[in-house]
Amino acid sequence: MSIFKPFKGFRPKKEFVDKIASRPYDVLNSEEARAEVKGNPYSFLHVVKPEVDLPEDIDLHSDTVYNKAKSNLEKLIQDGMFAQDGSANFYVYAQTMFGKTQYGIVGCSGVEDYLNNIIKKHELTRPDKEEDRMNHVRVANANAEPVFFTYRDNAKIDAIVSKTIKSPAEYDFKTEDGVGHHFWVINNSDDVKTIESVFDKEIEYQYVADGHHRTAAAALVGAERKKNNPEHNGTEEYNFFLSVLFPASQLTIIDYNRVVKDLNGLTSEQFIEKLSNSFEVNQKGAEEYKPTSLHNFSMYLDGKWYSLTAKSGTYKENDPIGVLDVTILTNEVLQPLLDIQDLRRSTRIDFVGGIRGLGELKQRVDSGEMKVAFALYPVTMEQLMDIADNNLIMPPKVTWFEPKLRSGLVFHSLD
Repeated sequence: MSIFKPFKGFRPKKEFVDKIASRPYDVLNSEEARAEVKGNPYSFLHVVKPEVDLPEDIDLHSDTVYNKAKSNLEKLIQDGMFAQDGSANFYVYAQTMFGKTQYGIVGCSGVEDYLNNIIKKHELTRPDKEEDRMNHVRVANANAEPVFFTYRDNAKIDAIVSKTIKSPAEYDFKTEDGVGHHFWVINNSDDVKTIESVFDKEIEYQYVADGHHRTAAAALVGAERKKNNPEHNGTEEYNFFLSVLFPASQLTIIDYNRVVKDLNGLTSEQFIEKLSNSFEVNQKGAEEYKPTSLHNFSMYLDGKWYSLTAKSGTYKENDPIGVLDVTILTNEVLQPLLDIQDLRRSTRIDFVGGIRGLGELKQRVDSGEMKVAFALYPVTMEQLMDIADNNLIMPPKVTWFEPKLRSGLVFHSLD
């Protein structure tokens, strides 16, 4: 079964939490981060994107950047913006978007579980990104940002969460994107023991939803410290890393769409004719068309929307990867018709999170930047867990989760 431990979290002063809480490091670039922290010395971006306090031409992977993260974190503590809880707790972190609230448990997952595949992955990681986050963890000596995990629902955990949220939240604020953030401390010793016991005895796996690179980095630093500590006993804080676990039934995966710069020398008419070999093609006109089910796609081309429905034989029902719509699009359109052979490296394709809406696809095509756009029906949580359970890897850019976790509500020290 899986490791999930309480910890003595470092948390911000209540009156400053809305100024401290920031977007995660990987959803905005350095220029956007500099604009976001302007006039706000408390933003946690000073920790997770410390280049905001350094010259614009700084090497983002230099020791100077990681040391700035450490000093900025230490300053927030020294200035009294953060204090460590006196007992090892779990926490509830809830988010409300579009009238729906999802409730996660904050704690520490186990390094050994990552290494032993108890923590299930569905994406590949890049060594350069792993090393960047490893350096951040090493130098700051902390898991500054949580990773976003899921697990199969458990009634005992649900009951503790339901009881906890009846009390007033420790933090309760809304961010500029309209998302509500609510945070409670679980410090009742019986509840803490129950949560830990349930994961130890009943929750077989944890699944990475978002944050594969942060997860890998935290686990690899933990393994590194174990190797370098001759007195290692398994209870050290570096054996665990900060995570937020949401029950799978509460999460929704948003579509992750594609835009392509050209038709690989084909005219629009030729392209549509070739599409008809694999899809039932129906023109929908100027009005936006959103996919209605698995294996139904939306295409925007030359100012018109189309419905594309995959024909029988273009997918493998009993293959967790082969049945995915991203696989169908790649195998039937992107590779054979548009000659995009490597989705990770091709400069002719880009990916657009469904949170931006179909209007973003239309705008990028109408502007002339892109020639054609494809919208996909989102994968389900069950599909994600099925792929992870089979130790398979999804194609790139398949899952998009919203809302994103805010950084700075709590962090975990490796000491």
